[in-house]
Amino acid sequence: MTKKPAFLIAAAKSGGGKTTLTMGILAALVRRGYDVQPFKCGPDFIDPTLHKLVTGNVSYNLDLKMMGNGCCKQTFHEKGHTHDILVIEGVMGLFDGGVASSAELAKTLDIPVIIVIDAQSSAESAVAVLKGFEVFDPRVTLAGVIFNKIGSERHRQLIYDSVLTKSSVPVLGFMPRDARFTIPERHLGLYMGDEQPLSDESINQLAAAVEQHLDLETMLKSKVSLSAPAPKKRVSHPRPRKKKYIAIAKDDAFSFYYPQNIEMLHNNGFEIVPFSPLHDESIPDRVDMIYFGGGYPENFAKQLSENRLMIEQIHSCHVQGIHIYGECGGFMYLCNSLIDIEQHEYSMVGIFPFRTVMNRRLRSLGYRQVRLQKKCLLGPKGVILHGHEFHYSKLETELLSQSSGEIELLYKLDNNSQEGYSVGSAIGSYVHLHFGNDSNVITHIYNQLG
Repeated sequence: MTKKPAFLIAAAKSGGGKTTLTMGILAALVRRGYDVQPFKCGPDFIDPTLHKLVTGNVSYNLDLKMMGNGCCKQTFHEKGHTHDILVIEGVMGLFDGGVASSAELAKTLDIPVIIVIDAQSSAESAVAVLKGFEVFDPRVTLAGVIFNKIGSERHRQLIYDSVLTKSSVPVLGFMPRDARFTIPERHLGLYMGDEQPLSDESINQLAAAVEQHLDLETMLKSKVSLSAPAPKKRVSHPRPRKKKYIAIAKDDAFSFYYPQNIEMLHNNGFEIVPFSPLHDESIPDRVDMIYFGGGYPENFAKQLSENRLMIEQIHSCHVQGIHIYGECGGFMYLCNSLIDIEQHEYSMVGIFPFRTVMNRRLRSLGYRQVRLQKKCLLGPKGVILHGHEFHYSKLETELLSQSSGEIELLYKLDNNSQEGYSVGSAIGSYVHLHFGNDSNVITHIYNQLG
């Protein structure tokens, strides 16, 4: 067992500045020369890309609901063992989300919590909020508090004086309001790290502000004990094992992938071959499977629709019986057409006889437990898989009557609805699956590829 500095950055509520402060703290630690391993509590795809933008290291999801305790612990210890400092960004408010909350993850990993309190338009009342978090669950260790959006020195002093008499939580600093540090947003949340939502100059300014206003030295006194990683175990399989090739759509339109899923595939006999439905004209040669993750196809619908050579290639692969799997945005691309927020309709691949229509309001959000209704690429009938759903589009099914292909429903969800569709060798669904809860899915995929 080795001890390393580690903490989870949580907040009293969503929108309190947790992500911005996390980026600032990560950037400040990197500027000091530390090798920081970031993590994200919850199923989010976007925040981990921002962590990577700042640290240069892949940020891994830790989600008790979707991945299970064992996978979360293994990921945390294995990925953190070779780095100097481990930092987890929480999700929503500290106690929000039940079993998937930041508080439950902190208890599971025995990691101290730094709580961020949005103090805008309040003073002593912000300390009352802190006191509530301090006593709500004694099993959660609060290593310190950061008061965010401080407006003046008088504002800071009122809060500080109140903390001294009302709370025993160490004050790690007061972060002033500064519009320069606002990260731009859109319908699915913040912009991805690859899109450079903050310039290098802004990141440096944010890191400098953290150094000036926060107590990093005290933060680094928070430590966890890490187990030495066990020898890597590949998923059991018969020998010899022939390499399988998976083409993975990766560009500005398709970027939502859990890194653990990709690594599990890579570590168990799969060669990952990236390609771009936006820019390439053909699928990579010799592939056994094509994987379309989620992302923003609605923002690139015109370009995707105009790349007819790529669409024809995907159709050819489908006719040949090559397995195709699409999640959320990838599923939308594989449908007949997409209507964007401006009501422009664009033809898509057309494997699934649906039209997807973008809405300005969120259509679906939440964890999904999937029971397979029949044997398919992902597992035998009855197998339970875990994932998450988050989208602004809806599925229109009027085109089903015009479909010449046989379409089947594959998933029964834990809310008693049905989802997940197959047409020949293609599977499409709005649910983003995480394979960490049952690594047997990797073996099954491998075997199904022949």
